[in-house]
Amino acid sequence: MARESSRPGITDVARLAGVSLSTVSRAMNGNPTVDPALAERVLAAAAELGYTANPVARSLVLGRTQTVAVVIPDLENPTFQAILRGLSRAATVDGYHVLVADSREDLDEEHALARATRLRTDGVILCAPRMPEEELATLLPALSPAVVINRGPQPSAPVVGADYGSGMREIVDHLTSLGHRRLVYLAGATRSVTHRARQDAIAAAISRTAGLEVDEIAAGVDFDSGTAVADQVLASGATAVIAYNDLVAMGLLSALTVRRVEVPGQVSITGFDDIPFAAYTSPPLTTAAVPAVEIGAAAWAAMYAQLTGGGPTPTLTLSPTLVVRGSTAAPPSA
Repeated sequence: MARESSRPGITDVARLAGVSLSTVSRAMNGNPTVDPALAERVLAAAAELGYTANPVARSLVLGRTQTVAVVIPDLENPTFQAILRGLSRAATVDGYHVLVADSREDLDEEHALARATRLRTDGVILCAPRMPEEELATLLPALSPAVVINRGPQPSAPVVGADYGSGMREIVDHLTSLGHRRLVYLAGATRSVTHRARQDAIAAAISRTAGLEVDEIAAGVDFDSGTAVADQVLASGATAVIAYNDLVAMGLLSALTVRRVEVPGQVSITGFDDIPFAAYTSPPLTTAAVPAVEIGAAAWAAMYAQLTGGGPTPTLTLSPTLVVRGSTAAPPSA
């Protein structure tokens, strides 16, 4: 009686199909060396018995966990959440799970998490790593297979990301086309490659635009960072502000509203990323929309290609799109 109610095993499948245990194992794992007729017989027997492979046992046989790790600097950031959404959905379709590790903007933690998670997973995706270029280049071979998001080209891992320089160029051109010549840039993650891309785009705009001045104020990457620099922004005399991201822009917008400063009547504000809340601020935020979900999906495609023996994946760079809303207008008349 106990045998009749027990869960069918691989031995039962082998007996019914008339094949060896190793043939069942290889057929269930999709091994192409199995004769198609035998594979079909094994799968039919498994279906008849209601047999499904134990995932732990399958991992031991294949030497895989069917899991990849994603190390990010800030899990609270909506842009990273969107990247994770695109990545995890694509991974699920291919039968993989995603383990998320938050380094909390700590360089030592980021390095340790990358190594530790690789021991427990089939690969590591580093999302906007903050570590210096030399350290990253040294680490990546030890993590292989690995994928990097939002960094420059790497010799030992594919890179997927957004062109933050082009997004910043569109924002500055938008503001200068409105007549603004005195701007402030609220700098965020100053150790990041994306910050340097923003700086380079601003420098290029200054060189090609007569009379353009852009001051830089150290801020941060979250809502409170924008709130904290409101008085510095007003003291600068700037007619427009370029925030590092939408969270910083929203914090500044809130602080200026409390101070009864009209946006965009007295000061225009732009963000970056186009997080879901950006369209619902008052006024709605002008920003550069980063295709974060698509970046996540592309990062998974690059990882999956390595896991399945595919060829090298070239660097993929997606361009942000300027979204003009109510937080920007022409500067107040003198």
